[in-house]
Parts: sequence; structure tokens; C-alpha cells
Amino acid sequence: MPVKDPTVPDAGSPTPEQLLLAVAQQRDKVAFTALFRHFAPRLKAYLMRLGAEAGAAEELAQEAMIMVWRRAETFDPTQASVGTWIFRIARNKRIDALRRERRPEFDPEDPCLQPDPAPAADGQLERGQSDERVRAALKTLPPEQAEVVRMAYFEDKAHGTIAEETELPLGTVKSRLRLAMGRLRKALREESLEP
Repeated sequence: MPVKDPTVPDAGSPTPEQLLLAVAQQRDKVAFTALFRHFAPRLKAYLMRLGAEAGAAEELAQEAMIMVWRRAETFDPTQASVGTWIFRIARNKRIDALRRERRPEFDPEDPCLQPDPAPAADGQLERGQSDERVRAALKTLPPEQAEVVRMAYFEDKAHGTIAEETELPLGTVKSRLRLAMGRLRKALREESLEP
């Protein structure tokens, strides 16, 4: 007695396309059950060949079949066969799972995401005093040097931009900055030596 191939439908059995159309048009649960029994084991084997572990492959196969149920009406027999369409859904589920594995979930407790601790009060006081010394030293500069220092260090402008905006040669801008920085260093050094 010849053994029947389970992958070949009986002459009286509906084809996968007919089953899928029944699911799409009437939400036929019996047709979906037949599709599931036929494709789910094949999807699991396919996903395992793609590298998924048995448990993950089974879960992905089930997710793919759920997608078949939900999206049955989008199936277009002129674009692909039922098998190709279902296997493509499974492959896409596998790709999505791989992407999730490579991009871990956001962890709000990650130390890199925590704000820096508030500075100590003595550090803030010291920084405030230092800022005040710098402001006082800046007031001792000639106006043309103070202007290029302000533009370079407080407005974060490039030397070329300063030259364009002040209509000065680039060498003059650099000279004024160099002279100003020398004066500032000297003024700050002298102030720190005072009792």
C-alpha cells in the first residue's frame, strides 16, 4: 500500500491559497488551523536553519502565523505563492528579533545616563572666586585686546571669523590674542601672590 505524502494535499482538500483566502474573507478558523498545521512546523525548521534556537524558532513561527491571521487580506496571489508569502513573514520576524538582540533595551539606571553629582559647595565657591579674578583681569586689558578675547573665548569664534568681523588682518588678531593672554596670565599670577 503506497504511503501518502503529507505535504501533498488530497484532490478534495483545499489548497493553501484557498485556505488563506477563506481566512482573509471570512476569518475562517478551520482554514487557519489547517494552514497552521501545515506551515508552523516548516517555519520552525526554516528558522532553525537560519540560526534560531528551537524555542525561539517555535515562538517566531507562532508570531509569523499570528501575522498571517491578522494580515491575510493583504495576500496578493499575483505577487507570490502562499508559501513564499508566509516564509517571508517568518524571515522578517527573525530579522526583527535579531535587531532587538543587537539593540538592547534602554536602561534608565545605567551609570552613564546618570547626571553628574552636584559640585561641592567649596568647589562652587572657589570657581566663583576664580571667575571673579578672571573678570577683573579682563578689565585691565586694552579694549582692542579685550574684544578679541571676548570673541575668541566667550563667543567661541575662529580667528579667521574674528578677522573678518573686525576687518583686521589675521596676524593682528593672533598678536592681540597672544598679548592679551600674556597679560591675563601675569595679572592672575600677581593676584594669587598677594596676601
